Amino acid sequence: PNWSPKGDKLAAVLSREGNPDIFLYDLTRNSWRQITEHFGIDTEPDWSPNGRSLLFTSNRSGSPQIYQVSIRTKRVKRLTFEGTYNARARYSPDGKSIVFNSDRGGTQQLYAMDADGGNVRRISYGDGRYATPVWSPRGDIIAFTKMANGRFYIGVMNVDGSGERLLAD
Repeated sequence: PNWSPKGDKLAAVLSREGNPDIFLYDLTRNSWRQITEHFGIDTEPDWSPNGRSLLFTSNRSGSPQIYQVSIRTKRVKRLTFEGTYNARARYSPDGKSIVFNSDRGGTQQLYAMDADGGNVRRISYGDGRYATPVWSPRGDIIAFTKMANGRFYIGVMNVDGSGERLLAD
């Protein structure tokens, strides 16, 4: 589950009728509301800072891609089109950018894009596979996990990919 910015709702993946979709739980009303409804697997919801939309990963196009859904209208927009694996999308604290991991360059690396899916740019270039990116609260640093040479690391980098530091292995 993932908390809404106001803390009054949870976005979660529930499998009703054998199909994993995104649902919202409203803590004030004590009720669930289905947000996505599509054959396929919808996972990894992340709230926009203004609480109006969610990012999620879905295989509805055949391979994991990143989508955005409006909380109010339930309108879904596909944001990624390259690569066979795009996942773990997270909004920046200001809601203007998204960080995610993708295999579009041949290996799993970190990428950033504008919140509308445009201006995609690779930000990690090290050896190994990068995953699970998250923004710092100020939006100036990205933390991540990395697997390289048979080891697992936790690291940070600037939002443009510079200054990569491995903090633990």
